[in-house]
Amino acid sequence: MPFPVERPRRLRRTPALRRLVAETRLHPAGLVLPLFVREGLSDPAPITSLPGVVQHSRESLRAAAAEAAYLGLGGVMLFAVPEVRDAEGSAATDPDGILNAAVADVRAEVGDGLVVMADLCLDEFTDHGHCGVLDEHGHVDNDATLERYAAMGIALAEAGADVVGTSGMMDGQVGAVRRALDGAGHDQTVVLAYAAKYASALYGPFREAVDSQLQGDRRTYQQDSANRRESLREVRLDVEEGADLVMVKPAGLYLDVLREVADSVDVPVAAYQVSGEYAMVEAAAERGWIDRDRAIVESLLSIHRAGADIVLTYWAAEAARWIAEGRA
Repeated sequence: MPFPVERPRRLRRTPALRRLVAETRLHPAGLVLPLFVREGLSDPAPITSLPGVVQHSRESLRAAAAEAAYLGLGGVMLFAVPEVRDAEGSAATDPDGILNAAVADVRAEVGDGLVVMADLCLDEFTDHGHCGVLDEHGHVDNDATLERYAAMGIALAEAGADVVGTSGMMDGQVGAVRRALDGAGHDQTVVLAYAAKYASALYGPFREAVDSQLQGDRRTYQQDSANRRESLREVRLDVEEGADLVMVKPAGLYLDVLREVADSVDVPVAAYQVSGEYAMVEAAAERGWIDRDRAIVESLLSIHRAGADIVLTYWAAEAARWIAEGRA
């Protein structure tokens, strides 16, 4: 038999060679850490379905944000759990509400050393758990919800958020928030559009994290998992409405969508490695079925390789430490 003419294995022979020719690299600046803060806590509270993740007190949130800045992370995304909820999600627009207070706390802690992002949605603040206000028939009222989103965007910007993440999947949400921000003098506030957000089975642990009150599901506004082209339409609309960044959520089961989105836009693309993705790896690793650290790195590389410039992941701080140690 003739010997092979091409030998790609030459470039895989040593760890140093593999590092040299790696096509995709992890960097802390491309990672964003989601953080939860709960009103009334004096100490962090563990989230049972997300091992290693907690609901923060306001004090511990500041410490976590300071660590994120020290590690060189790209940013933090803040979610809040209020003590009192109502049908309108009033706490979302209260300047003294827990999310706005947390944004101000983090801004005071890190200054401009870290991008402060905040989730712009009503689900954490409503007593029915939906992402918008309900009409007389119990359905989410899209246009009435846009008015609440606009007010929430202004409140978050005034609290100090660099980026607001429009995650509710209401039609026209990006345009409504952009117009409200610009009209209130916050034209420099960035809008991160959750442009392709699917009605996924992988959000369960997150709902524990925010003590969700949801009964039923969100399939009338989040996307159907069967659809791919629909994502490109949603992304196009959000960019046309003024989105500065777009996001695909979840990440791992939608890498095909992520690739197509990245190929179709000229704005930065983010992907959210959601709570269920985190929980599955942690559970399998706890049972000894997979190598935890390798699985984490591989999952993050796959998301970046598929086209994400930014990855929201609960492993962001841990991965940043590994990168600093030369382990990732």
